[in-house]
Amino acid sequence: MDSQKLENLPTNGGEIKKGSAHIVVELIEYEHNTMVSKSILKKATGSILAMAFEKGEGLNKKTIPFDSYAQIIDGSAIIEIAENRSTLKTGDGILIPAHSSSQIIPNGRFKMLLTVIKSGYEDV
Repeated sequence: MDSQKLENLPTNGGEIKKGSAHIVVELIEYEHNTMVSKSILKKATGSILAMAFEKGEGLNKKTIPFDSYAQIIDGSAIIEIAENRSTLKTGDGILIPAHSSSQIIPNGRFKMLLTVIKSGYEDV
C-alpha cells in the first residue's frame, strides 16, 4: 500500500477522506499525559474513532446502549466487560455488548480503534 503520511492525509470535515489509503496506526499520535481521539467516520448509525492513550490513561467504567468493537492497534490494554477482564495486545479485538458495563484500563501506552454500532438497542 502506498500510504500517505498523516499530515498529508486528506480529510473531509475532520474525518478521513473516503478512498484515501492510510496506515491505521499513524492516524493518531500520542500526546503527553492525555488521551487523544480522531473521528474516522461518524454517522447516525455509528462511528469509528482512533484513540491514543498515554501511559496511565484509560476510559472509566461506563455503560452505553450500543454494541462496540475495540481493536488494539499499538501496545496493549485491559478491557473489562461486566467484571471479566481480557488483556489485548496489538492486533487483538473484543466485542463489547450493548448495556454491559465496561472500562479500558491502560497497560502502558496504547492506540485503539473503537467502532460503535447503533442498531436499535437504545430502545431496550
